[in-house]
Amino acid sequence: MEIKHKESDSRGMFYIEKENSLVAELTYHKKGNVITIDHTEVKREMENQGIGSSLLKESVEFARKNNLKIDPLCPFAEVKFDENPEYSDVRVS
Repeated sequence: MEIKHKESDSRGMFYIEKENSLVAELTYHKKGNVITIDHTEVKREMENQGIGSSLLKESVEFARKNNLKIDPLCPFAEVKFDENPEYSDVRVS
């Protein structure tokens, strides 16, 4: 499944579509050099396949490439940041 990304001046999302329907999304808002992940959702029938984690990993790679920090406000993102110490380089301190 291809992870897509779209962004405006202050909002953005990483998402996966299947047959022109949104399957999963991770949304954020951006202020300065910080993106705050505020929502992660995967359709119920697609849960427990690592899709949310893949979206989060993509957001971390995006932050690294663009010299950004991440504030994992969303409960899912916060738990995943706690579980993955390798993400600490992009986490807001």
